[in-house]
Amino acid sequence: MYSISHEEIKRDGNGERHMPTIVHFETPSDDIERSKKFYNELFRWKIDKWSGAEAMPEGMEYWLISTVDDEGNKALGGGMMKRQSPQQQGITNYFDVKSVQEYSAKVEQLGGRVIFPKHPVPGMGYIAICTDTENNGFGIFEADQTAK
Repeated sequence: MYSISHEEIKRDGNGERHMPTIVHFETPSDDIERSKKFYNELFRWKIDKWSGAEAMPEGMEYWLISTVDDEGNKALGGGMMKRQSPQQQGITNYFDVKSVQEYSAKVEQLGGRVIFPKHPVPGMGYIAICTDTENNGFGIFEADQTAK
């Protein structure tokens, strides 16, 4: 497997990547219909309401974003939701990690902050939201279909 920069992605003996990569992005929105129209017309993204709403907190809705590459192959997917607070600005990238717990500790050891600790995304895995030393936000994601 190769990265977008055409460098080979190294894997260990268990088939795991040595370097976490972006696996999901999330876009906050004040007006979902306006945002859907904008991104569909700009990038031709397909944006559909997530049918797994029972996994979301009451009253929260989520839309899945499907993207394709120039040849029509499925590409990186994302999500969209109503902005939860004025501080929630910009698109958040989520990186796959072996353990959210382990990487949350690393974030803090390296001078970053965990601003939304590990919590489950039922049936998908676990996420945490962090900031780096420059106050840039990002997410970490641990895949685990048994998460509840």
